[in-house]
Formats: sequence, structure tokens, C-alpha cells
Amino acid sequence: MRKTKKVSDSTVTMVQQVLPNDTNPLGNLLGGTLMHWMDICAGLAAARHANEAVVTAAVDHIDFKHPVRMGEMVTLTAKLTKVGRTSMNISVEAVAENLKTGNTIIANRADFVFVAMDSEYQPIEVPLLDIDE
Repeated sequence: MRKTKKVSDSTVTMVQQVLPNDTNPLGNLLGGTLMHWMDICAGLAAARHANEAVVTAAVDHIDFKHPVRMGEMVTLTAKLTKVGRTSMNISVEAVAENLKTGNTIIANRADFVFVAMDSEYQPIEVPLLDIDE
């Protein structure tokens, strides 16, 4: 019988500050850098859920809503939304915070799919997901 885990058991929050090396000539966070951070955050949530190594299988959707400026703090939160037999869907939200004003805004959302892998690089079954917390 497959184990079941709650969404909160695997939720991951990461925080990054946007530094000069992370920005484009307009002083905004590079989209690729934000995607990289989101992939790491989602991957950590997937690995926490599966208790196994995971690989990115797909990015189903990514929505750049608001630019993130140099010096701002980005809080990324990854939560599982669905699991299959070996795959996991993870939603990631990126919230930008202006450290001078304290104002926050949702800058980005993305949906990822990860697959758990065993040591032979074969897909491995993951726990079920209890979304009714």
C-alpha cells in the first residue's frame, strides 16, 4: 500500500535577493534566473515528497506577471498539487518584496512536473497526496 503525505509535508519556501549579476540592462531580474530558482524550489518539494532523487519532466506553464528589481527579495513557495504513479505536479509562486517599503507583489507563477527516479535512473512510485488538509 502506498504511503500518503499531506501537501504541507513537502512544501518548500526559498528566499533569494536579486543582486546585480542577476539582472538585465534594465535592472530587472533575468527571466532565466528566476526560472532556475523556481526549478530548484519545485525540485526540492518533489524530492521531499518522494524521498528520492527527482528530475524535471516538464514546465507546463510559466507566467511573468511583474518585473523584479535589483535589490528586491524574492520568496518562492513550491507546493504539490497532484501526483501520479511516478510523477508529481508542483506549483511555484514567486513573490517580490521591496525591502525599503515592505510592499509585496506576486511576480511569477509556474507549474512543473517532476518524476522520481531510483539509482538505476528508472521511474519509481511516489506517495499519494492528501490535498484535504
